[in-house]
Amino acid sequence: MFESAPPRFGTKKYSQPDEALERVREIYEANTAWLRERFQSFARGERIKGRIRACYPEIKLTTTTSSRADTRLAYGFVNQPGLYSTTLTRPDIFAGYYLEQFRQLIRNHGEPLEIGVSGMPIPIHFAWRGNMHLENDLGPDQLASIREHFDLPDLAHMDDTIVNGTYRTQSGEAQPLAPFTAPRVDYSLHRLRHYTGTSPENFQNFIIFTNYQFYMDEFVRRGQELMGETSDSDERTRRQMYEAFVGPGDVMTLNQNFGAPAGVSSGKVPERLPQMPAFHLKRPGHMGITMVNIGVGPSNAKTITDHIAVLRPHAWLMLGHCAGLRSSQRLGDYVLAHGYVREDHVLDSDLPLSVPVPALAEVQVALEQAVSKVTGLSGYALKSIMRTGTVATIDDRNWELRETSGMLERFSQSRAIALDMESATVAANGFRFRVPYGTLLCVSDKPLHGELKLPGMAQTFYRQQVDQHVRIGLMAMELLAENSLEKIHSRKLRSFQEPPFQ
Repeated sequence: MFESAPPRFGTKKYSQPDEALERVREIYEANTAWLRERFQSFARGERIKGRIRACYPEIKLTTTTSSRADTRLAYGFVNQPGLYSTTLTRPDIFAGYYLEQFRQLIRNHGEPLEIGVSGMPIPIHFAWRGNMHLENDLGPDQLASIREHFDLPDLAHMDDTIVNGTYRTQSGEAQPLAPFTAPRVDYSLHRLRHYTGTSPENFQNFIIFTNYQFYMDEFVRRGQELMGETSDSDERTRRQMYEAFVGPGDVMTLNQNFGAPAGVSSGKVPERLPQMPAFHLKRPGHMGITMVNIGVGPSNAKTITDHIAVLRPHAWLMLGHCAGLRSSQRLGDYVLAHGYVREDHVLDSDLPLSVPVPALAEVQVALEQAVSKVTGLSGYALKSIMRTGTVATIDDRNWELRETSGMLERFSQSRAIALDMESATVAANGFRFRVPYGTLLCVSDKPLHGELKLPGMAQTFYRQQVDQHVRIGLMAMELLAENSLEKIHSRKLRSFQEPPFQ
């Protein structure tokens, strides 16, 4: 029994993407506003007799033919006739993404999109966009009765079976249009705020992961520098690529080269850094660069990429340090990964070890071009500081203390040239989530050759290499952003029966 009903919306068909998006926005805003209003009444002590429920917007596509417009895109079409649908959330964040998906579907199939209300309840926690703690002001009796009156997050609607390719539709059920359901997206958006200390709407479409705070410090320094006013016309043009710089606590600095005043414009510095602090160089359309310190280890790498994937970024990179495995390598040399040995173990149940994780040409080229531009080396000379090869990722930071003969034999057979704890995880999750990925590491020690990462040696190394490595990462992302999205989103990442959303 339901105590009252949210606003009523019928299902309508739309042949214009912007009109379809506006209908999604209208349904989402009305239903979440109603949920918030009813919960606030409940929190004030008003008596509620039944259940309060509002549902996510839903999009459906029905096609009776396999024909479609000529496209070499990796997304934007269905492979066979049938009914397809997905639930949608947060049009304030995903407006540009939804508009592109709607446009492609209408263009490729010539069929209208049906927009209406799904049967998927919006969990009350997800009706708020911010970091809202619903239970703070409730008494014991109210806390005990929340579940009786409101829908709570349900893990049955938040798994990765669609994106993993293991979801099976039941007879008469629509096939999925998108890799994630709306509750799965909402869950990750809330976790991103928790882990990174920044709102999901500040994340950009080009993501750099690192495992060292040194890299974050340099990214922050460069971000603040880009926000500063300059009288040099060429440098001013470059700095105007970015409109703002945002850090934990959503502390935002606007670009003075657009006439903004100096200093922080909004946000509050948190009392302590979050677990995986993120900083964002913002461009219009989310086309800027986000950098996240994921810390050490494959578990962290999986955790953050699991959640960032719902934002559907255009590319992510791993920049970090590694152990060089070859005697010819020197400290400070770069490793451009063209293959991975996965001994991280955190993704074995989601992506079998038998599945190859290929290098993506577009990302590889951007990284090599960036190294060349920043170092001034090219051709054969570039080989003196950068080697392309296999990167092995393991789950034990103190692998040197093991009996290593078996492990080293495996790595030698794989032709591995570097060893780290995150790169294969980041790449494998990029493959799994259809997010273009790449890896550029810097050799910081050579344990097999007696060159260990000890405090004095490490400090000198960090001072010399971090600035250059970060500049390479930024340039690689800027080069990728200059590419058309048709080139970035490779068909290598698409499986047999794909949800059409990118």
